[in-house]
Amino acid sequence: MSMGSDMYRQQILDHYRNPRNYGELSEPSFTHEGVNPSCGDELEFDVVLEDDGETVERVAFRGDGCAISQASASMLSQKLPGMTLAEVDSMDRDDVIDMLGVEISPMRVKCAVLAEKVVQDGAEIYEGEKELDRTTTEE
Repeated sequence: MSMGSDMYRQQILDHYRNPRNYGELSEPSFTHEGVNPSCGDELEFDVVLEDDGETVERVAFRGDGCAISQASASMLSQKLPGMTLAEVDSMDRDDVIDMLGVEISPMRVKCAVLAEKVVQDGAEIYEGEKELDRTTTEE
């Protein structure tokens, strides 16, 4: 094992043991939860958007699961502020794996990407509801 990969493993353990942005936000723009049935990981994210309704201002998460899913959620909660919903939507599996910095076995990829999928799904639902509200008020 190289020193670089050991450093990233330590970073994952640190985020697992001391998660950043763990908890709840009052009055989030949207909240969404997801489960990885193959591992039992559960995550719920609160996202507060800036006044433009497009840019992530704050993020908090809570849940239980393996070190990879919880570390990924913690790291993602630090990465999201300042991103637009379009940027969040364009994230993919490789972005999450790069963020983690270690090779992820095929069995653990679902653990790693759960946080990303929960936020993306929540943002998609939020965007759909926002569009529906616009259509309803225009009628």
